[in-house]
Amino acid sequence: MKRMFILLTMLFMIELGQAQTLDECRRLACEHYPEIRQYELIRQTEQYDLSNAARAWLPQFSFSAQATWQNEVPEFPASLSGLLSQMDLSLKGLDKEQYKMALEMNQTLWDGGKSRADRRLSEAAAGEQRRTTEVDLYAVEGRVDDLYFGILLLDEQLEQVGLTITLLQNNWEKMRSLVDNGVAMQTDADAIEAELLSVGQQRVQIEASRDSYRRMLELFIGRPLEEKLIRPNGTEPISRESARPELALFEAQNDRIAAQELSVKSATRPRFGLFAQGYYGYPGLDYFAGMMSSDWSWNVMVGVRMSWNFGSYYTKKNHLAKLRVAQQQVDLKRDVFLFHTDLQATEEQGNIVQLRKALADDERIVALRRSVREAAESKLRNGVIDTNDLLSKITEEAAARSARSIREIELLKTIYELKHTINR
Repeated sequence: MKRMFILLTMLFMIELGQAQTLDECRRLACEHYPEIRQYELIRQTEQYDLSNAARAWLPQFSFSAQATWQNEVPEFPASLSGLLSQMDLSLKGLDKEQYKMALEMNQTLWDGGKSRADRRLSEAAAGEQRRTTEVDLYAVEGRVDDLYFGILLLDEQLEQVGLTITLLQNNWEKMRSLVDNGVAMQTDADAIEAELLSVGQQRVQIEASRDSYRRMLELFIGRPLEEKLIRPNGTEPISRESARPELALFEAQNDRIAAQELSVKSATRPRFGLFAQGYYGYPGLDYFAGMMSSDWSWNVMVGVRMSWNFGSYYTKKNHLAKLRVAQQQVDLKRDVFLFHTDLQATEEQGNIVQLRKALADDERIVALRRSVREAAESKLRNGVIDTNDLLSKITEEAAARSARSIREIELLKTIYELKHTINR
């Protein structure tokens, strides 16, 4: 008895290991979908943008070199030059050829909030891209649901066809016995056999469709699909409040617009910074020394600088108005999305109620069809009705069982469509 219990436990664990759930297929599909790599690319781009924004506070160095010629240069007045000549002094003035090699350093003290706006814009843009990826992956979950429930439906149809084939096989064997005993005609057995072959063809077609669905789902999850798919729980979501990723995307779009407003406003503010310039050339900062000698010299200049671009004020109002219009467009898209989502959820809720009412009668219909078929089998054995009447009753029972099974899967699928619609 103990060995039997261990054996049954191992078989049960193996059976569970070979089963696959809808949530697992969703997870595998999202992990395998190529767009999942977009998250890492977005993260890298965001880090590069933030690094660039932070480096705006580092000292900025520039090097320049120039050689010029000018037609006029500072000179002493002729009267002063004559006086100096009497004193044996000659000041020719600056040379018209001048040279300079300069190194300049600029350090930002306050940039009007531009670097902060750039960081905010980079974060908002990355957030919007992540939300867009989430929306795309959520759509993948919907496609996985369709394939998963499609396979469940085909599995159920195969099971019902199998029951019909077993029923026809049993009746065919009984009919063959009656034919061998001379009680029935060969045409009666042939009619059942023909129906048996026809139902067998239906099974082959269903199996082909099922294999096709399974191969497509395997492409989504990136691995072979387990033989058994577990039927998910049919509990309906209680809340009708939507939590779709599209709503987070709309919020991210508004955040990006708010970051763009900060960038527009920062462009109208003054900038303050330190600067230091050192150059080697002729003439130097001492023009009198340059008038007396053409030698090159070292020169240094440090100071504080303010710059204010008033041209940004010309377009600030229009830029802000354009961003407000863009925000209104995002809000409008959000309202339209919520309207259609609520409309779709209401329709799916109505379909669920309708399917539940239909299922309440399906079990009774199947029981009645089974009773009628069993009575027809008894009448056939007694020679009361012919084979075609029995086949009609078998077909009607099979149709009732198939309708019940299909409705059960449709109910589950509609419930999960409602869950997908409101993301609950």
